[in-house]
Amino acid sequence: MGRWRCPPLLLLLPLLLLLAPAPRAQQQHFMEYVERRITLLEERISQWHDQSSRYSTELRDFKNQVLGMLEAAEKEREAMRAEAESAAVRVDRLEREVDYLETQNPAPPCVEVDETLMEKQVATAKQRKNEKYTKLTDCSDTIASVRAMKILKRFGSSSGLWTKDTAGNSEKIYVFDGTANDTVYVFPRMREFTLFSATRKAARIKLPYPWVGTGHLVYDGHLYYIRQQGPSFQVIKFNLANKTVVDSSVFPAEEQIPVFGLSPFTYIEVAADEEGLWAIYATKEDEKNICLAKLDPGSLDIEQMWDTPCPRENAEGAFVVCGALHVAYNTRLPSRSRVQCVFDVSGTLAPEDAAHVYFPKRYGSHSSMKYSPRERQVYAWDDGYQIIYRMEMKKKTEV
Repeated sequence: MGRWRCPPLLLLLPLLLLLAPAPRAQQQHFMEYVERRITLLEERISQWHDQSSRYSTELRDFKNQVLGMLEAAEKEREAMRAEAESAAVRVDRLEREVDYLETQNPAPPCVEVDETLMEKQVATAKQRKNEKYTKLTDCSDTIASVRAMKILKRFGSSSGLWTKDTAGNSEKIYVFDGTANDTVYVFPRMREFTLFSATRKAARIKLPYPWVGTGHLVYDGHLYYIRQQGPSFQVIKFNLANKTVVDSSVFPAEEQIPVFGLSPFTYIEVAADEEGLWAIYATKEDEKNICLAKLDPGSLDIEQMWDTPCPRENAEGAFVVCGALHVAYNTRLPSRSRVQCVFDVSGTLAPEDAAHVYFPKRYGSHSSMKYSPRERQVYAWDDGYQIIYRMEMKKKTEV
């Protein structure tokens, strides 16, 4: 073996330099750097601690504030509940007082069917049937077109009736919800009826007898509505001011059937125009066509009757304008309805000369159409939507 030799000193010099202790200056700089980093870290920890403490204080204050608000809300709810219970007690007491007052008032007159009088009315009406009508006014207008349509809202059932007083100046809105009921909603103005979805802004009139169909009418402070009693139908005249039945009459027509093919719930449609009151109806004697009668608004007597050429099939509603019956038709699958038959009782407007007015497509089909001669517009009920049709009028000679 060869003898081991010590490496040269030149080769060991780098290693010795690495193993040698660092100068004191470098150590001093390193320690100062570490101290600065530690100081900065301590400052950040102190800031975080301050922020955390502040957030905890704010959260605790917010919690206390919310608890106070919840306590106040609970007190208000209890107060409102107490007020509601008190109001319910007062309403119940008021209803009992109203019931007592109603018991003190005389009962509405019973409708006695005088067979002899009814037969006389029928005979008189048949004698004058289809005679030429003598007009009471100089009204010579007829409908030319629908000038505008306005959908007000959706209220109540799919079938119903809404209208104003067609003869007076009252702005009240009368609403008959459904085809069989005994409570009429009365809104003070159109604004209340349009803006409020509920009936809290409406007064309620409870009728002595329930109505049937949608052929009712408000005319000169009175409600003319249809009551069914067995196979016969009665026209009830109800005073809206004192809430009493003024008169009633059995309609002098035998074996009545629904007047409109698409509205099987309406047997008599009471209408108003510039000439007064009319009754639109149908019987089994001439079951294919619609009949028209002139009503005396005072006595409810039938002044004159006509057989019209207007068919019942696919008819959905009708109204009278200046003594001319206008019948609107639709289809079994609801679409645009159209006035396709016009019958003028005075004979001054030939059916072929009448304008066949289209109503814009809406939602379903009309369950009622009420013409207001004062406003020259039709109040319609279409599948629960209340619509106003403003009519464009022309003289009969210009159509």
